[in-house]
This record gives sequence, structure tokens and C-alpha cells, in this order.
Amino acid sequence: MRSVVLDTETTGMPVTDGHRVIEIGCVELMGRRLTGRHFHVYLQPDRESDEGAIGVHGITNEFLVGKPRFGEVADEFFDFISGAQLIIHNAAFDVGFLNNEFALIGQTDRADITQHCTILDTLMMARGRHPGQRNSLDALCKRYGVDNSGRELHGALLDSEILADVYLAMTGGQTSLSLAGNASDGHESGESSGSQATEIRRLSASRPSGRIIRASESDLAEHAARLEAIAKSAGGPSLWAQLIEAQTRH
Repeated sequence: MRSVVLDTETTGMPVTDGHRVIEIGCVELMGRRLTGRHFHVYLQPDRESDEGAIGVHGITNEFLVGKPRFGEVADEFFDFISGAQLIIHNAAFDVGFLNNEFALIGQTDRADITQHCTILDTLMMARGRHPGQRNSLDALCKRYGVDNSGRELHGALLDSEILADVYLAMTGGQTSLSLAGNASDGHESGESSGSQATEIRRLSASRPSGRIIRASESDLAEHAARLEAIAKSAGGPSLWAQLIEAQTRH
């Protein structure tokens, strides 16, 4: 399946107050691997951004002068996302803004991108898996060991790259075991508090031994290339590389 991890930055919120998209960032996944293809653009919104929004993403009104308007990149953007599964954190926000941008340029056939793409909302997924806990992108990075140390401000392309790593970690299998449930370490708007116990099932000692499949040379090479790509994106070694280094020191 072809997936596109997507994020936007805007002049403020909500979209019903006339706020506009000023940055779109997307990265492509094929078969749970980053392909290296991406779409990224800054946009001239024809209005000023709220001070609060600038404080979040750091994109000033002056920076956007001379940038293309959405209508100039709409076809290229639509071609990039069309037919893909869009992976978005808090999808309702981004989808609402993008639908509005297509509507404003008169492309009514594209003004509901859910008719052209499927949507996977990682915020809804995280709330289902971790009820009562913080499920912001930063909180998920901490929970799943994804390095976001370079994320001082929000940025659509950076956030889509980080979200891709978080999504792969969330859907790649169990990463931790809670014996008595985890209490919330904070709340997002609309989230309830509470904890959830985890049942532990023990396997029979008489079960047959599992077959051991060892990694081939090509598997190891691909693994090393992936770690190198993570280190380059994050500006530091991956969690796996740090664990291996720590083990070699003991």
C-alpha cells in the first residue's frame, strides 16, 4: 500500500475564521519503508498569521512574501496524495484546511480529499491504544523512543518525517509491557483520565520451540541503511544504535 504521511502549518485556527495553510509537508511510505519521495512547499496565504501561530511554527509573514499561492501548486500536490492512504495526526484539522484551500480556488471536485484518499488518524489510533494518556506527537515520540530533539518549533515536513517514525513504531508490534496500567502524565483537550490494566498470559513450558530465522547479509545491509537514514533525519544516532553501543561497553 502506498501511504503519505502529511502535516500542515496554518495562519491560525479555526479555518472558519478565514485562516489559511502556509506550509504543507508530506513523505511517502511504500511497504512500510520511506521511499525518499516527498512534497514540501511554503505558501503565500494573502493574510497575516496570528501571533500565537507564529509562536508555534516560527513562520513569519515576511518569510512568506513571494511564496507561491495554493492554486499554483494544487495540481502537483493533488497528484502526490491522490489514491494514497494519508497518515495524519489530528486529521480533522489538516483535512478541513486542505479541503478549504481546494474550495477557494474553485476545485470543488477536490474539495473533499476523503473522496480521493483514505485517512488514518494517528491521534485517534493513539487514544485507542493509550487511553487517559497524553498523545501529542511529542508525547508519542517519548513513548516510542523516536528522537525529536531537533523539533524546537513545529514544521510540516519535519513533523511528517517524525510522524512516519512514530507510526511505524506504533504499528510494528509491542514496544513495552505495562503490568498495572499507566496513569496519565497530562491531558490533551477531549481526553479522559484513567488507567487500564494489562493481562499477562504465560506460554506453556511444553510448547514446541520456535524456528529461528537469522538475518541474511542483505537484511543486515538494509537494517544498517535504515539506521543511517534515521540518524541523518534526527541529527543523532537511533535508539537501536544507542542500545547496541551501550551493550558493547558492558
